[in-house]
Amino acid sequence: MSEIKIALVGAAGRMGKETIRAAQANPETIIGAAIEYDGCPLLGQDAGELAGCGKLGVALVKDLATAAASCDVILDLSLPQATNTVIETAVKMGKPLVCGTTGASVESLKKIAEAGAHIPVIHSKNFSVGVAVLSSLVKQAAAILGSDYDIEIVEKHHNKKVDSPSGTAQILADSILAEMSNGACIYGREGNVGARPKGEVGIHALRGGGIFGEHTVYFIGQNERLELGHIAHTRALFAEGAVKTAAFIAKAKTGQYTMSDVLGLK
Repeated sequence: MSEIKIALVGAAGRMGKETIRAAQANPETIIGAAIEYDGCPLLGQDAGELAGCGKLGVALVKDLATAAASCDVILDLSLPQATNTVIETAVKMGKPLVCGTTGASVESLKKIAEAGAHIPVIHSKNFSVGVAVLSSLVKQAAAILGSDYDIEIVEKHHNKKVDSPSGTAQILADSILAEMSNGACIYGREGNVGARPKGEVGIHALRGGGIFGEHTVYFIGQNERLELGHIAHTRALFAEGAVKTAAFIAKAKTGQYTMSDVLGLK
C-alpha cells in the first residue's frame, strides 16, 4: 500500500516542523505538500531541510488548493485566522481534513461540524494519545462518582504560555461536564466565595519555568481522593498523534470524528 500523502498547513512553525519529522518517521505517511501564509519569508525552502530531516523535494508554498491536489489528507496546524479558508478549501476539493488549530472561533467550529456532511473531518485541541485516554478515563470516573465527589483540574505550563486555561484542561472539563446534569466550571477562586457548591468543576492554571505540560484531575471525596493525570515530555508526542490522526482520517468515511474514534475508545 502506498504511503498517505499529507498536505501540511502551517509547516514552518514549531509544531509544523515537528510534524514533518513525525510524518517522515511514520511508515504509513509522507509529507506531500507544505503550505505557509502569503509573505512567509521561508516560502520556497525545502520542508525537510527546514525541519532538519533532510531534503524531501517538497518546497513551502502559499497555494493550498494547488499543493493539496495530489495529497490524501489536509492537516491544518496554522493560526485561527486561516481556519475558515482551510475548511472551505478542503470541502471544495473533497479532501479529508484534520484541524489542530487552537483558539478556533465559534464560526470555525460550526464550519467544521458542517464540513462533516461532505468530508471526513476532525478538530482537536490536543492530539496526544495519552490525553485522549485520560479524557476517556476522566469521563468514566465522572459518570461513576457523580456528585459525591468534588472535581478539580490543575494544569501546569511554562512561563511563556499565553493562554489560560489550556486547551487540554478544557477538553478534560468537557468530558466531565458531559456526565453532569448541572455542572459548571469556575476558573480559580478569589475572595469570599462561600462554600463549594455541588457540580462545580474548578480549573486552575500554574505558570513557571520550563514546564512543558502537566494536567491532573482530582476527584475528592470525604474519605479518599482519586487523581488522574498526564505529563507531556516533548512536543513530539503531539506531532506523532497528529500524524496518526491524519492517517486515520485519510481512510475514514464522511463524517465528524473525535480522538476517541481515532484510538477506538468507547
